This record gives sequence, C-alpha cells and structure tokens, in this order.
Amino acid sequence: MTNNLKEVAKVFFKLGSIAFGGPAAHIAMMEDEVVKKRKWMTHQHFLDLVGATNLIPGPNSTEMTMHCGHERAGWKGLIVAGACFVFPAVVITMVFAWLYQQYGQLPKVEPFIYGIKPAVIAIILGAVYRLGKKALKNIELGILGALTLMASLLGVNEILALFACGLLGLIIYFVRNSKNTLNSFTPLILLQVALTPSTQKILWTFFKVGALLYGSGYVLFAFLDAELVTTGLLTRQELIDAVAVGQFTPGPVLSTATFIGWQLGGFWGAIAATIGIFLPSFIFVTILNPFVPKMRKSKLFSAFLDAVNIAAVAVIVAVCVEMGKETLTDWRTILIAVTSLICVFVFKKMNSAFIVIGGALLGYILTLI
Repeated sequence: MTNNLKEVAKVFFKLGSIAFGGPAAHIAMMEDEVVKKRKWMTHQHFLDLVGATNLIPGPNSTEMTMHCGHERAGWKGLIVAGACFVFPAVVITMVFAWLYQQYGQLPKVEPFIYGIKPAVIAIILGAVYRLGKKALKNIELGILGALTLMASLLGVNEILALFACGLLGLIIYFVRNSKNTLNSFTPLILLQVALTPSTQKILWTFFKVGALLYGSGYVLFAFLDAELVTTGLLTRQELIDAVAVGQFTPGPVLSTATFIGWQLGGFWGAIAATIGIFLPSFIFVTILNPFVPKMRKSKLFSAFLDAVNIAAVAVIVAVCVEMGKETLTDWRTILIAVTSLICVFVFKKMNSAFIVIGGALLGYILTLI
C-alpha cells in the first residue's frame, strides 16, 4: 500500500505540474497515465467515473484525480492524489500572487501558452477517440451523443445536457424493461485548520463556491464576482487577473482561489481559500466513489450511466471545438496542432507531458519568427 501511495503521489504531482488546458485536457492526460500506461482500471470504469464526476459540483478533473487515487490506494490514495494534483498550481499561483502584490502586474507568459493550447487540443482528441470507442455501445447512444454535442455547441448548459441525456437513456431503457438496486454509504473526511476570524470568512466564502460550483472556470468567475466584487472585497480587475493566473498555470483553474485569498489575507488567506474551494470535492468524491460500481451493476443505473458517459464524451468534443475556434487562428497554431496530433496518433507511447512541453517550446520559437 505504501508503494501504491508513492506511485499515486508521483503520478498526480507530475500531472499537476504539466496539466494545462482545462478539465478536458487534464482528463485526457489522466486517461493516458492511469488507463493506457499503468492499467489501474479499465477504459469502461474510467469512463464511468468521468460520467459520475460530471454530475456533482466541483472541479471535474481534480475530482477525477481523487477517484483514480482511490482505485489505486483506497481513501488515503484519494486524499494524496487530490492534494498532489492541486499542490503545484497552488505554489505557482502563490508566487504569482506575491509578485502581483509587489509589482501590480503579471509576468509575460503568452508565447508559451500560445504553443501549449494547440498541443492540448491534440491530446484531448486522442482521449476522445479512445473513450468514445468505449462509450459508443449502440446506435441509440450514438444518437444521444450527437444530440448532446449539438446542444453543447448551441450553448446549452453542459450539466443540463448531461442530465437530459441521462434521462433520455433511462426512457430508452424503460421502453425495453425495468429493475434496480442501490445501497451504500461512506463516512465524510474531516479536516481541521486553525483560523483567525478574517481567514474563517475567506474559508467559508470559498467553501460555499466549491460546494455549489458546476461547469467551467467561467462559472467560477460569475460566482466570485457576486461574492467578492459586488461586496467591495475585490476589484473587477483583480478578479480578471486572478482568473488569468488560474488559466495559464498548470492544474485546476480553481487555483484562482489561492491568488484571491492572498490578495485578501496574505499567505494564510491563500491557504484558507485553497482549502475552502477544494474541500467540498474531497467530501463529494468520498461519498460518490462506492456508488459507481453499484450503479454499473444495476441495469437501471447502468442505462443512465451509459447515456451520461456518451454525453460526457460529447461535451469534451464540444469543448475541443470551442478551443479550436479560439486557438487555431494562424499557420503557427495549426502547425503545432498538426504536429501534436501526429505525436498522439502515430507515437502512441509518447507521454502527453512531452507533447505539452514540445508545444510550449514550439510556440515560443514560432513567435520569434
């Protein structure tokens, strides 16, 4: 078990250090590490976890790290995986937060991000291909996936699209047959931290956001705007800069909370905000994890999960399309994307970390031309 914990820590610390591009990209890199390379679980179980994670609040990719950690090393693996994935982003964000407080501006990282984004699109497409093959079990699921993709591209909320697809899957199942069972509960994890009244307020503010947050980092922007900008605790420009830091640092975009916490209460404010926003995810995943295999065993829930899985793949495709429209704007980005796609589909054993690093370096070199 100790060796398993070390392996979990190593894998997710590495992913937390190089996982750029948002939840879809993070999940693609995770699938590469834990399913393709290390075979901790089957493609089907990984897909079930992705589908289930989409149904609860919180950052999907961070919650997926916890599920993967639990599969490898139990509840300790769940905590270690989540903590190791978040840690690099939190430390990097703290450095940026300190620099921002001292100098009032952010360092220039655009040339590297310029190359990372098209490389990340290629990594996502690789994962979509592998997961899609597993999720597409019949024609009905193919139709549900296509409908979800269209709905997502037309701007329908992704959570609404997932639930609607799941319900349609249930309707198709009921048209054929019916039966179900489900039974289990697991205790919550408890964490304690000594706080002053001001950091308690920061902790509580971000805990509320973490417990209610569905969807992308842009939803986070709206929550924080309501909680902090309208109450006068933060200026809108500071919030925009905080979200920018969350976007261009590796790991979850929720590291934005660390940056804001630092602006509100220094080092301990950053710690309180980080714990606050990520703690609900640890609680939700601890409760959810034992249910996923039981859902798969139940014919009724299995039909729901199959539909949610194909919907999750469709949502990832929609994210990829939107990223492509924003990113592939000139010959340089198209060249990086095509090169990365060749690496993903031809050199199948190549680690996604090298593709990200290669994209960053290529982006930097090409911007000099």
